[in-house]
This record gives sequence, C-alpha cells and structure tokens, in this order.
Amino acid sequence: MQSTTRDKAIVEATFSAINSLFVQHLPGYTGPNVSRRGDRVEADAVWTIPELQGLLDEWLLAGWQARPHDALRDPYRPKQAMSPNDKYASLVAASGYLPLVLRGEDYLELLPVAWRAVNDYGIRIGYRTYDSADLGPWRREHSGITAKRGLWEVHYDPYDLSQVFVRTQHGWITIPWVQLPLVNAPFADFTWSHARRLAAEAGLDNTNEAAVARVLDQLLTRAELGPDKRTAKVVGRTRTAAAAHRPPTVPETEPRTEPEITPEPEAKPPAEVIPFGVFDAHAEAERWL
Repeated sequence: MQSTTRDKAIVEATFSAINSLFVQHLPGYTGPNVSRRGDRVEADAVWTIPELQGLLDEWLLAGWQARPHDALRDPYRPKQAMSPNDKYASLVAASGYLPLVLRGEDYLELLPVAWRAVNDYGIRIGYRTYDSADLGPWRREHSGITAKRGLWEVHYDPYDLSQVFVRTQHGWITIPWVQLPLVNAPFADFTWSHARRLAAEAGLDNTNEAAVARVLDQLLTRAELGPDKRTAKVVGRTRTAAAAHRPPTVPETEPRTEPEITPEPEAKPPAEVIPFGVFDAHAEAERWL
C-alpha cells in the first residue's frame, strides 16, 4: 500500500511539473480550471499532437534533464541539488556502462503505436490506407489481445508514412501505403497534414486519400517553383527529416569478409650465434689477487 501511494505521488508530481514548466507556456493553454483560463485561448491552439510530442521531447532533453531537482541529492554533497543528467553521470562514473547498438527490430519497437483492425481493404490510419497480400491471413481476425478488443499493434514512422509495420504472432510485416505510386518521395506526418490543408483550400475532399496524394506529389516535386513560402518550408523540413532522422540501419546478419593476408617478406638467415664462455669464479678471483 505504501509503495502504491508513493508511486501515485511521483506520477502526480511529474504531471504537475510538466504542467507548470512546459504546458502552461504553450499557446492555447486552458489552465487547470475555468478560473485560470485565458481570454480566447481557442484562437491560439495551433499545435498538432505530433508537433506537441516533438516540443515535449525537446523540452525533456534541454529543460527537464538538465534542471536540478530537489529530490536528487548526492550523499557526499547533500546540500546541492542535482539534475538527472548529473545523477546519470555519477552512476556511469561509479559502475560504467555497456553501449549496445540498436537492431532493426529495436528501432521498430521505439516507433509510435496505433491499434487498428485489419479489414478486407487493409489498415486505415489518418485517412491513409495500407494494404498488402501479406495481410491475407490476418484480415478480419482477432489479434488475441483482449485488452485492445482484438485490434492489431501497428507501428508507424512519423517521418516516413509510406509504410507501416504490423506485429503478428509470426513477427513483423511491412505494409505499404496503397497510394504510394502517386507520390515519388518520402513524406512526414506534418507534410501529409499540410497537403490535406492545401486540398481543402483548393475545394477538394481532404478525406479522399487519392486526391490528397496528388496534392502531396505536387507539393513535394514542384513546391520550390511556387511563391508559397510556407509550402517550401514544409518541403525543406520533409527532405531534411527523411535524410537525417533515422539512424543508419545495419543488416541483422552481415556477411563476414576475411581480411586479406599480406605475404610476409622473405626471412633473412639468422645471424651467427656466439655463445658466452662458462663463468669460473675461482679463475676470476685469481685475476684480482
């Protein structure tokens, strides 16, 4: 019971810190109750969920991890508060660490998750349809995860929405976007949102993925020729993210190449060995008498 109470207090303190140090400084913050609600905050709510996630990640790295916490103390310096980074540095200095290279499967595990049904047409995420013949055995089937009402665990890369990854009982399967032939470049979540916005402004149905895909292709291939600076900025972010966000992938089993053996130079004949004489202590003593 004490452990549960302590864990609850830690969770509440964490959320309180996030609200007071991060969330309240964002446009559109409504406050903990109506008495602290700002004036016309709806007009300032400009961040999407993926954008908020990126801001929170940045704040955790640059703000929270480097900020001294009253609850973090060193037994040898109890009067000085330490940051999480300081405590981690002390831990590494005391016990060391073992760096591990992430495998391809580890990378998939770290991606965001969406729980979806596998229907006859495939999987729908954000008005996009993903389908492949590999989904055949799993269509309209229960995933076996009762807590998720039989939905399937789908991982997706916010910086590359051209495919998703579905976890099955036999491992991961990669499912491409059905409209991918219409788009000849990788695109991110914010790129898709911008394309939907442009489609709506042009009077198109921004829930029709084929129409949005055509707008997306025009956005990625010809945006630099137009006067729309916002679109050009989105395209620049997309290209930068596609090139730099993902760590280099290493094949699970790389073929090993034997190192080339350099022939050793011909050995020279050994020099003549001249042995030392046997030491005679009595003869040596006679020399010094």
